[in-house]
Amino acid sequence: MSKYQNVQGPSHYKGEAKSCTPSCCGGHQQAAQHATVDLKPIAIAQSSQGDTQTPIRIMQMDCPTEEGLLRTKLGNMAGVSGMQFNLMQRVLTVTHEPDRLDAILEAIRSLGFTPELGDESVAVEEPAKPWWPLALAGISAVASEIAHWSELPQWSIAALAIIAVLACGLTTYKKGWVAIRNGNLNINALMSIAVTGALLIGQWPEAAMVMVLFTIAELIEAKSLDRAHNAISGLMQLTPELATVQQADGSWLDVAAKSVATQARVRVKPGEKIALDGVIVSGQSSVNQAPITGESLPVEKTIGDAVFAGTINESGSFEYTVTAAAGDSTLARIIHAIEAAQGARAPTQRFVDQFARVYTPIVFAIALGVAIVPPLMWGGDWLAWIYKALVLLVIACPCALVISTPVTIVSGLAKAARQGILVKGGVYLEEGRKLAWLAFDKTGTITHGKPVQTDFIVMGSHDKAEVHRLAASLASRSDHPVSRAVAQAAKDIAVQNVSDFEALAGRGTKGIINGQPYHLGNHRLIHELGWCSAELEAQLFTLERQGKTVILLANEAGVMALFAVADTVKDSSRQAIAELHALGVKTIMLTGDNAHTARAIADQVGIDEARGDLLPADKLKLIEEKLAASSGKVGMVGDGINDAPALARADIGFAMGAAGTGTAIETADVALMDDDLRKLPRFVQLSRKTHAILLQNIALALGIKLFFLVLTLTGNGTMWMAVFADVGASLLVVANGLRLLRK
Repeated sequence: MSKYQNVQGPSHYKGEAKSCTPSCCGGHQQAAQHATVDLKPIAIAQSSQGDTQTPIRIMQMDCPTEEGLLRTKLGNMAGVSGMQFNLMQRVLTVTHEPDRLDAILEAIRSLGFTPELGDESVAVEEPAKPWWPLALAGISAVASEIAHWSELPQWSIAALAIIAVLACGLTTYKKGWVAIRNGNLNINALMSIAVTGALLIGQWPEAAMVMVLFTIAELIEAKSLDRAHNAISGLMQLTPELATVQQADGSWLDVAAKSVATQARVRVKPGEKIALDGVIVSGQSSVNQAPITGESLPVEKTIGDAVFAGTINESGSFEYTVTAAAGDSTLARIIHAIEAAQGARAPTQRFVDQFARVYTPIVFAIALGVAIVPPLMWGGDWLAWIYKALVLLVIACPCALVISTPVTIVSGLAKAARQGILVKGGVYLEEGRKLAWLAFDKTGTITHGKPVQTDFIVMGSHDKAEVHRLAASLASRSDHPVSRAVAQAAKDIAVQNVSDFEALAGRGTKGIINGQPYHLGNHRLIHELGWCSAELEAQLFTLERQGKTVILLANEAGVMALFAVADTVKDSSRQAIAELHALGVKTIMLTGDNAHTARAIADQVGIDEARGDLLPADKLKLIEEKLAASSGKVGMVGDGINDAPALARADIGFAMGAAGTGTAIETADVALMDDDLRKLPRFVQLSRKTHAILLQNIALALGIKLFFLVLTLTGNGTMWMAVFADVGASLLVVANGLRLLRK
């Protein structure tokens, strides 16, 4: 089914929480005293196969450690047919038989997690984790090391080490036991085995220090990951909690924004943030729309103009009528779209996930071999080789590798949103770098989409006033920009009633006036009706060479008049096309306007190719031809409503001006929140930077692991090094991914 399924529009001319953040990889401890978990509405949907899809929020799930446990636990359960993980939002969507939900929730609880269902905010009290156990563990570990070097009695060294491990490592042991019991070798299981093994072979100080370092490193990692987790949720803070609403008696009262109904009248003072979407009914001002559209300059707003929640009123004061509830505002739609996008794995992320599934078992098998084979085959020292095996166990966790991709993708999505570019999935963010061709609609995309009538030529001896009235009557029934230009030019003329009105896709309109049929359409329509002549062709050629769009009024006897309409090119279009060419992206314009007009507009902005006289099906065919001929990706840029087949068929569909179009936000692959085409080269550049960081993170994670793996096998690796190889690598890739959030 097309991603533009329920989308209709005029096409007859151009075819057109803050949440408590547990750690990645297990035992992070959060310092917040009171964490409020804001449960957004979580729907339970019925699938076409009769199974139910239930989103379950699990606040302890935010990295591959927990995901692996859940996959193992639920994957073999009867009645469970699918799982989708959104680690950044901590939501697991389970596809299951309707009567299996209770069993699924119980299975999740058995792992030590707390599954949450519901649609209201639930305040969760979480006492602050005391700092003294970690401090005690650190002091004890250092004391154990000093005792070892001072050659104090062995029992004192062991006692200090055990105190350190118990003070900070019980959570790790608990989670490790749950993982082992469920056949999962995550970092908690591997660390528990490694530290226990080190204690058993008498490496007391090192076992203690490794557990302390692991706990400290995870705390640091939790703080780093908070930036990625909160990059999107920070958008929620753009809207004020209160709105000044007019009451029934005419008074004004500050009320909770989430309780304000549509059609309510809201007043905004200078400097205030706008709480809800609406339309201005009184006053005027300039509004900073950067949080929604990424525009750097304020936009002048007056009566009849739309305003959006989260934007900032600058100088004036105005009143507006609410058009959307708080949960359905443009900003809410953006946040929902980005949250949904985080759950869709990008190509690199899918590769990394598959690699990680085989990496840990292989390294675990190598560690087992290192512990057993040398002592048995060559008489090696058992304790020495077991120690090397324990070091390898810590290195075996792929957490740094797996967490690097979602952190980078989420940072890229948040960066794009800040620039007014709404990307509907990591796959589009990553694939954007491969764009070889971009196809553009003309009206409203390359041009302003507000053409004006420039020429009116009556053919033969027809009465000019009557012809104008007939054309205006048909044009007033259409909301196509060309029709609106003709109707606007005849705004002082009283239009006549039109019966049996019909829009002819890609050609024009027809209807009956005073019992007589009339057509108002483009050159293609006149050709189809057989009313072209040499004289008419000459006039059309002259006007079209000037870059004008010509529509003709005709009755059963032939053409009665010509109307020429011209549109103006956006200044941003020229710059955007030049920047795309500099990035190696070729461009083509697809329009329902005549070929001469198409070429004239294309020449003005520097587009490589131009095709005119196209129906929606023709645009789709040309997109398919480009897809077949191009080695790279092909994108289509339009208004997100018209040109639906071509937008859906392209590798990436870009919708223009989505801030005022809820449908575009819901359906587009990438939505440009305003009409600025310069966001297209920014998107390509961001895609390339995101991909580069993904590759850097993979190289960092694997390179560090491989380096310490070789050190260990050559006898130079220690458990301290192994901790850095795991948690240190995680910190590096997270920090590298967060670079995308820099201004």
